[in-house]
Amino acid sequence: MPKLHLLLKKEEIDEIKIGENKTAVIFDVLLATSTITACFLHGVKDMIPVLNEEEARAEAKGLEEDSFKLVGEFNGKTIEGFLDPNPLQLKSQIKGKTVILSTTNGTVAIRKAASANMVYIASLLNGYAAAKKIATAHMGETIVAVCSGSGGEFCMEDFYGAGYFIDCLMRDTDHWELTDSAKAAHIFYQTNADRAEDILIASRVGTILMRHGFEDEIHFIAKRGIVPFVPWLKDGRLIAEGDEKNGT
Repeated sequence: MPKLHLLLKKEEIDEIKIGENKTAVIFDVLLATSTITACFLHGVKDMIPVLNEEEARAEAKGLEEDSFKLVGEFNGKTIEGFLDPNPLQLKSQIKGKTVILSTTNGTVAIRKAASANMVYIASLLNGYAAAKKIATAHMGETIVAVCSGSGGEFCMEDFYGAGYFIDCLMRDTDHWELTDSAKAAHIFYQTNADRAEDILIASRVGTILMRHGFEDEIHFIAKRGIVPFVPWLKDGRLIAEGDEKNGT
């Protein structure tokens, strides 16, 4: 029976071990993986996750003018000349574009996990779709769910999001042996299943977002299972198309 591991922050990713026949599922509920999921819902062409501002600007140099948008933050502050990485704010600005995304935690986690067999992007928005994808396409593999965390610290909202994903997965199968951290996330979610918005607001990052007037963003991000597809990493870009979309 393969295992389902849960890492509590991106710093726990072992870039060698995760490449040994494992599938990664990345969570940065506030905000990166929710933003990525929402961007595909709103019609983005593809997305390039980068490590920092310098790499983002370097990627932009190779693209046609007006074909892309720079989006990102560093330590919670929007990078100068970039768009805010907030799902609802981006809705009207990214359709048909390539989004180059730089965040302090989520995109770094994605890149650190890039050696895995597959890297999927998950949030509350598409946690059910992510579970369905794992259950239908990766039954023989060890799964590593990764909470991105924030600045090297554990984040409650990522733990909750991973718990939701695990709960969706375990409703349909008992194929995976859960590690203790995965079991803990599952129990935490089950105990608070109807409190998604409360959990996000109570988290450290959620408190900051509320302070800056982003209540609508949190309300949107807290919606569970409304997006029926799972973005995935292919050749350094995030896409949501072809055989990987909609769990088919």
